[in-house]
Amino acid sequence: MSGAVISKELDGSKGRYVLRRDGEEAEVTFSVASPQTIIADHTGVPEALRGTGAGHALVAFMVEDVRAQGIKIVPLCPFVNAERRKHPDWADAFQV
Repeated sequence: MSGAVISKELDGSKGRYVLRRDGEEAEVTFSVASPQTIIADHTGVPEALRGTGAGHALVAFMVEDVRAQGIKIVPLCPFVNAERRKHPDWADAFQV
């Protein structure tokens, strides 16, 4: 996504991956379930970013982040779970 910046925010056991572009924010929120797992529980993409690939970019960023940490994602969020099913090459990043 051109012009987008993705970052991770963590506050205790809650966190989010946030994509910012043109003053808009899209996010995937998560909870830290254990030292080995996070639970992706919600994806929010504002109307202005719908259809731009923002949601996919967030999930791809999250997959790379958990791989780097050696942890797994529990895909409680329907969108994250749908993205997981579309990308079998991400299987190592998920606990299902």
